[in-house]
Amino acid sequence: MSLSSEEWLREEARLIILRLLSEETDETLNSNLIVRALRERFAVRRERAWVHAELDYLAEMGAVTVVPAETVKIATLTQRGHRHLAREIAIEGVKRPSRPGE
Repeated sequence: MSLSSEEWLREEARLIILRLLSEETDETLNSNLIVRALRERFAVRRERAWVHAELDYLAEMGAVTVVPAETVKIATLTQRGHRHLAREIAIEGVKRPSRPGE
């Protein structure tokens, strides 16, 4: 079954968000920084509310924890999110990372 372009973008963005978090020393970012990184580094131009919905999805899947802080959300990568990035597990609705070297 093929994905719609919107579903494909959501799955791709969720993987990018996990990777962005893994790049941080404390594996934590606020949603404003995620919006900016998605736009500037990956040409994913979506509003903060869209990113908040994706963070909520990732939290429901156990890949991140999310803490609301005023008008932003603060996301932190979990062990489950790490395991997805390492290809040890597959989280539904999140693009699988490529194998090293692919």
